[in-house]
Amino acid sequence: MNVAIIPARGGSKRIPRKNIKDFCGKPMIAWSIEAALQSGCFERVIVSTDDEEIAEVALRSGAEVPFMRPEELSGDFIATIPVIKHAIQWLEANQVIPEWICCIYATAPFISADVLKSGLTLIQQHDADYVFSVTSYAFPIQRAIKLQQNGAVQMFSPEYFNTRSQDLEEAYHDAGQFYWGARTAWLEEKPIFSSESYPVILPRHLVQDIDTPEDWIRAELMFKAIEKNS
Repeated sequence: MNVAIIPARGGSKRIPRKNIKDFCGKPMIAWSIEAALQSGCFERVIVSTDDEEIAEVALRSGAEVPFMRPEELSGDFIATIPVIKHAIQWLEANQVIPEWICCIYATAPFISADVLKSGLTLIQQHDADYVFSVTSYAFPIQRAIKLQQNGAVQMFSPEYFNTRSQDLEEAYHDAGQFYWGARTAWLEEKPIFSSESYPVILPRHLVQDIDTPEDWIRAELMFKAIEKNS
């Protein structure tokens, strides 16, 4: 059995109620739920939340909310893996033993059913701990600079100052959409970024973190442009 688990706590600070705030005509979380349902990858699509309103929106969007997340797993500094572990343990306590579990973020409106299918195929092919979405940095990270206390700049890696951009190794970062994982990997809380994980590479125009109001505006503009061009 494959299960999707969508973490969606109610205490967002920088964008209040962002998990159910309207995004291009739907509650934000609805985009993730619909992609999971449309993929056909899952026997169950579950939302893990501590918030009654989020639970109601999730149910209307087609997901299950079979439990409410405990307070100790709903704070500002709780990581994702313990939340998914809790959901798996709840399932197992209720006689459901999932094999592959996919954590899908509630704020991932660019996620697609096809990408979720690709992730499932990849994790099964490699029998990996995890498969997750990544995208490339738009500029070589070796040429990154930082600001010093006096306001002046300094390179993180000055040895690359004279190296042409096209000669530098490409780097990738987590796209923050989904994380397919084996049951044992989640339960043992294995790290996601390891040699036992594989990437699904996404184009940069389908990736946008949504943590600040500025991020939200950018994401809506990108989403509308993609809809218009498709």
